[in-house]
Amino acid sequence: MGHQVIIFDFSLIRGLWETRVKKNKERQRKEKERLEKSSLEKIKQEWNFILECRKKGIPQSKYLKNGFVDTDEKILDTYGKTPQLHKRRALPDEANKERNKFIFQLSGEQWMEFPDSLKEQTYLKEWHVNNTLIQTIPAYIALFQNLRVLELSKNKISHLPVEIGNLKNLKVLNVSFNNLKSVPSELGDCENLEKLDLSGNMEITELPFEV
Repeated sequence: MGHQVIIFDFSLIRGLWETRVKKNKERQRKEKERLEKSSLEKIKQEWNFILECRKKGIPQSKYLKNGFVDTDEKILDTYGKTPQLHKRRALPDEANKERNKFIFQLSGEQWMEFPDSLKEQTYLKEWHVNNTLIQTIPAYIALFQNLRVLELSKNKISHLPVEIGNLKNLKVLNVSFNNLKSVPSELGDCENLEKLDLSGNMEITELPFEV
């Protein structure tokens, strides 16, 4: 019985192997390109996100987590509305600032009379004078035709001047806890007066018929 001799064509095997190796290298090359492209895209996305955050004034602490960019779109949405909210808050502040231009305020026992500069501020709409040693309201109060509120509680005022009747737009008069003994009939000329507080003036026993 003779021996069987198996003959392999190594050139064919080598060709198949080289083909497989070539395909594997091509596959690795494409995967590498895909990863690089994906990484570049991510970097580009993160950079654009950072630029947008900087434009909106968002601090780094909000979009950086342990040194990595957190591209959470909610951050942009939230901070995108912040300037409008600040703007809305600013409006009341501006309105208050404008309103305060028309208000005169004075307090403290160091004051025994009204400052001379007051007579130049006839545009005022409100006086708020409390806890002073002032005894007299100046006659030039008649010039303050825009006065709406005259709040003079807890002072030492001994009488109201007849000129107070010229305040046609006066709505509130508070002279509580002073030293008033009487009220002038001219107060009845304040046709828009809605609130009058004379409490704490123990010597006032009655009001004029005109009031």
